[in-house]
Amino acid sequence: MNVKRNQSQQDMPVTIITGGATGLGFALARHLIGKGERAAILDLDPETLSVAVASLGPGVHGEQTDVTQAEPVQSAVSSVFGLWGRIDNLVNCAGITGKTNCQSHKVKMSSFQNVFEINVYGSMHLFQAVIPVMLKAGYGRILNIASIAGKEGNAGMVAYSASKAAVIGMTKSQGKEYAGTGVTVNALAPAVIFTDMHKTMPEE
Repeated sequence: MNVKRNQSQQDMPVTIITGGATGLGFALARHLIGKGERAAILDLDPETLSVAVASLGPGVHGEQTDVTQAEPVQSAVSSVFGLWGRIDNLVNCAGITGKTNCQSHKVKMSSFQNVFEINVYGSMHLFQAVIPVMLKAGYGRILNIASIAGKEGNAGMVAYSASKAAVIGMTKSQGKEYAGTGVTVNALAPAVIFTDMHKTMPEE
């Protein structure tokens, strides 16, 4: 993702970041723009997105997008490609924990499903939207933000843990399927990071 300062704007790498208006996604967008690259941040909340775009300044593009739906995702990706003519990197950062500090038999299936729709289906929708662009270019870097919870399974976080385990499995499959194409797929499994999502969790 590095770029030299004397490169023309057309040569600057483009990274799509879901959940890019807050937390880890926003921090990554700010880092990339500070290096002279371009970032397209996708987020569901238009007000939060507008504030993020304004604070990041030149080099950022915002798309209000529901990652749980394939059509809006495809539209957002097409818009980014139409604007900049390339998509070099994708970071699937959008995610929610769902209800926490709750035993599995007390978890509502509607909440369980919602976590999967955002954390797993969202990542898959973005992957399917960007992969044709990357394959045509013969280059792409895809990073799925998983979690240590997906490896270890956190008590009281069954939906989140299961969804992040699914993200890890999906990443391994995709990495193997596209090896040799110039497109790499990897996952990052952080421990606790003090972001806005973390603030919504009970102290327990």
